[in-house]
This record gives sequence, structure tokens and C-alpha cells, in this order.
Amino acid sequence: MDAVLNTGKAPHIRKSTAELKRPSREEAEAAVRTLLAWAGDDPQREGLLDTPKRVAKAYEELFSGYFQDPMEHLERTFEDVGGYTDIVLVRGIPFHSHCEHHMLPFIGTAHIAYYPSEGVVGLSKLARVVDIFSKRLQTQENLTAQIASAIDGSLAPRGLAVMLEAEHQCMTMRGVQKPGVSTITTRFTGVFEDNAGEQAKFMSLVRG
Repeated sequence: MDAVLNTGKAPHIRKSTAELKRPSREEAEAAVRTLLAWAGDDPQREGLLDTPKRVAKAYEELFSGYFQDPMEHLERTFEDVGGYTDIVLVRGIPFHSHCEHHMLPFIGTAHIAYYPSEGVVGLSKLARVVDIFSKRLQTQENLTAQIASAIDGSLAPRGLAVMLEAEHQCMTMRGVQKPGVSTITTRFTGVFEDNAGEQAKFMSLVRG
């Protein structure tokens, strides 16, 4: 069962990493020990002694997107494309992010298509943009809007389509506990925005 959410609004403005005071590694590890004790376990037992260090290290990787600039990967474009002006689609980009409400993962795939205006970007760069934004605390709606805004603002394509499909562990592990439910979010700009035919073309290509 799919829940479809359209994201027409701009993403919320958030403070930059530079504006926030980052706690020390020691403070982060102490916080993990507090959570372990709150959950009902003993942080001093053998199996948990190194857990705070492991969690802090894992968080550095899982949330590394806060310290990367997605625009850097969209700066270089290629104009020598033999006059190609049709749709460019990169589909099935895997991603994993974390819900900002429960800090539980949501995992899925992203599909990105655009009509070039003055050039194209390296295909791997679109995947890197997805990775950078997904490695932050997110909602799927905001993640969709951020990816679209970055690509649209940098490439200025004639049209852009972004679709994310994901399963949220905050729905499967807790709460209503409904495994197998996927959420779909979309963002369209330019020729895709008000053109049902272009949106249908995009969906047809995504579905293969």
C-alpha cells in the first residue's frame, strides 16, 4: 500500500552546522550511556562498555551530510552532448535516512529526471546529492524538496521531476506497526509541473 504525498512547498530554513555548537565526542558518548541506562540496561556491563564509542562513530557516518555541500557536486556541467535535449533519468538510487521525529531509519529509492537547458551533470553527482541530504535528520517530504531545490537551482533545467519511495521504520517497528507500507513523495518543476503527459512519461520510465 502506498501513501502519496506531494511536496509543493519550499523546505523549512534550518540553522547551518556552523551556527550550532557541536558537543564534544566525550559529551556524545556520555549521552549514549545515559540512554542505555534509561532503556533499562547497565552501561558498565562488558557488552556495552564500547557501545558509546561505536554509536558516536556510527553517527559520524550516518549524519555526515551536515558537513557536506551538495552544490559542490553540481557545479561542473558538460555542454558537449551532441545536441541532446530529451529527458535524462537516473532511477533506483538507493538511500537511507533517519526520521527527525523518532530518529528511526527510513529506507528507499530515489528517481530523478530532468530536461537539460545548457548542459548535463555527471550522473553520479545526482546520487551524491541524494546521499548528502539523506544523511541528515529528515522528513521524506523535506528530503524530496531539498533534492529538487538543489538540482533545480544549480542546473536550471527546463523541467525536473523527483520521486522518492521509502519504508519508514517508525511505522513498522513502533506505533501502528504496519510493515510493507511505502510512502511516495514527488516534486515537479518546469515542463513537468502542470503537464500530465510529461508526468506520465516520467512515471512510465521509472516503472520500466
